[in-house]
Amino acid sequence: MARPDVEPSDAGGVTSVDNALWLLQLVAERQAIRVAEAADLLGVARSTAHRLLSALRRRGFVMQNRPNGAYRPGPALHEIGLVAINRIDIRRIARPVLEQVQEQSQETTSLAVLEGTSVRFIDCVESGRSVRVGNRTGIVRQAHASAVGKAILAALPTAEVERRYPDKTLPAGTATSLTDRDALLEQLAEVRAQGYALNFEESADGVSAVGVALYDASGNPIAALGIAAPSSRTGNIEGIRAHAPAVLRGAQLVQERMRTPD
Repeated sequence: MARPDVEPSDAGGVTSVDNALWLLQLVAERQAIRVAEAADLLGVARSTAHRLLSALRRRGFVMQNRPNGAYRPGPALHEIGLVAINRIDIRRIARPVLEQVQEQSQETTSLAVLEGTSVRFIDCVESGRSVRVGNRTGIVRQAHASAVGKAILAALPTAEVERRYPDKTLPAGTATSLTDRDALLEQLAEVRAQGYALNFEESADGVSAVGVALYDASGNPIAALGIAAPSSRTGNIEGIRAHAPAVLRGAQLVQERMRTPD
C-alpha cells in the first residue's frame, strides 16, 4: 500500500495522528508488522514507531502474542470494521450452517460477536420445540457469563483479556456466573484445551449453552457459534456438553465456507 500524500502541517499533533492512522492501515493490510518495518514505512525513528505501536496496543487496536513479537490486528480494530478480511459477511456465510445445526440439535442456534466485554447475537435460528430458548438476535449479554462470549475470550491472548477486565471483580450476571477474574482466566484455559465453552445458567436463569469460536484468515476470533437450550431439558452441565460435538462440526463447516465464500 502506497502512502497517500499528506498535507504539511505546523502542528506536530496532526502529524502524530496521521502516522497512527497510517500505521493502522499498514497493520490491517499486512496482518503483522515489527517496529523496524513500521519505522521504515512511516519514515520515522524506531523510538517513534515503538511509541505509536505501544499506544495502539494499550487501546486494543494492535496486540502482540509474545513480548518483542510482531504487532497484529487487535480486537478494537476488528470491532470498528477496519479489518474485514475479504469483506466476509459472516452472517451470510454462517446462516446455512446455523439452520443445519438447529435441525440436528432441535435447539436454538445462534451467531454472536464480541463487543468490548459483551457479546451481541447477530443471527439466530430458533428451535421449533414448544419449550425453547427464544430468538436471540440483537440481545446483548456479558461475555464472561455466556458460552459464545467465553469461546471468543479464550481465543484472545491472556494479556488482552486482562486489558478488557482490569478489575479483579467481574459483574454478576446471575447467581451462578463467575465474579472473579482469576477464576475466569482458569476457565478460559479449559476452553482452549477442549475447544468449546459452556454456560449453565450464568447469563440467564433457565438457559444453558455451548459455544465455539470462529476465526478469520489471520487466526483472529471474529465470532462464535452456539447452541442454547432450556436448562430444564439439559438437566446439568453435562447435558449441554452433549451438544458440543454438533457445535464443533458446525464451526468447522463455517470455517470451510469462509475459505471458499460464494
